[in-house]
Order: sequence, then C-alpha cells, then structure tokens
Amino acid sequence: MWGGLGRLFVARGPARHLLPRALPAAEEAFTKPHVTMATHAKDQGERIKNVKGDLFSCPQTDALAHCISEDCRMGAGIAVVFKKKFGGVQELLDQQKKTGEVAVLQRDDRYIYYLITKEKVSHKPTYETMRRSLEAMKTHCLNNGVTDISMPRIGCGLDGLDWNKVSEILGEVFEDTDINITVYTL
Repeated sequence: MWGGLGRLFVARGPARHLLPRALPAAEEAFTKPHVTMATHAKDQGERIKNVKGDLFSCPQTDALAHCISEDCRMGAGIAVVFKKKFGGVQELLDQQKKTGEVAVLQRDDRYIYYLITKEKVSHKPTYETMRRSLEAMKTHCLNNGVTDISMPRIGCGLDGLDWNKVSEILGEVFEDTDINITVYTL
C-alpha cells in the first residue's frame, strides 16, 4: 500500500520535508473502499458472539469447549452432558494434563476441548488458570486449523467465576486470531 504513495520525504541536509506532490496519491489511497490498514484482527465484538440456545445445536463443524478438573470427574453441570455425549474419560485421563492445560478429544471432524482449570472437582478455578487453559486451547486451535469454537459461559456456572472477567480474558487470549467463538446461554 505505501509503495503507491510515492516518496513522502526527501532528505535536505539534516531535516526532512514533506513533498506536496505526494498528497493527492495519499488521499486517493485512503478513500478507496478496498484499502485496509495493516491489521486484520477482528475486534472482540465480531470475534465473540453470545447467543441464547442449546450449545449442542451449534454447527457440527464447530469445536466445543468447557471446563473440568484434572481428575476428569465430570459429575455435575454441563460436564455431565459432555461425558455422556462424547465419552473418552480414560482417554482424557491418559493425557495427564495439569491445571492450566487443555485435554482434547477428537470426535468425527471436530475437537472437544476440556479446559483443565482446577486440580480437583471440589476446588474452584482462578482467572489465571482459566487464562492458561485458554492459551493452551488457542495454541491447539492454531496448530490444527480450528476456526470456530462453541462453548457455554465457561467457569461461570458451578465454578462461580464472573462472566464479565472471563469474557475479557477470552477476548484478550484470542485477540490476534481469526478464531470465532460463540458463547451459548440457555
């Protein structure tokens, strides 16, 4: 883009001066609708979408994500549904993931992300363990071409985290990606 603007500066001794002939080219470049600035990252409003509905009605191509403990107990909340729907508890345990990491199952053409946000089912997650787990999920997504993730309001049901803070962390973690996140609430 900048190459088409012509020379903007000319060295004359120690000072540089703007050449007046560059102005029309610059104006034209910035008024053309197809010209975009250097960054292609979407803002948080576009990247994270909140919808009312059943999480499991999301497109079959979306990866799914939710939070669990290292012990993979999944005995309450939406974790029970994940456990019944996708199984794989032993497969998750065999991955030996620790707090702040992510365990992953692959079912058909989608990934199921199990954010490990606490050590035991009776513990509570922290915003820091949530952030680390989300970073781990982001790395997996980027390495495996995942572009769409659907999830509940992670960490905010039985785990008791504040959605405004979790949403902010989610936005920060995925800020420089083209990954779309859809958050489902009933």
